[in-house]
Amino acid sequence: MSGDLALMGVTEIHRRVGGSRGRVRNLVLRKDFPEPVVVLRQGRVWLEDEVEAWIRALPAAENVPSRMAG
Repeated sequence: MSGDLALMGVTEIHRRVGGSRGRVRNLVLRKDFPEPVVVLRQGRVWLEDEVEAWIRALPAAENVPSRMAG
């Protein structure tokens, strides 16, 4: 393990799941969404692994696209 932490803010989550910013806001406010690891003045930050695991666990009806390249 290199010790690097992969983090995601709202912008990265938006790029990952697509849709509107309102959709992203609704996702991160869900009770089952991972807790942020820190809350900064610029916003909340999550561990990428936890967000990705949460996305993979969503029912197909949630329609979150697979990880995009890049």
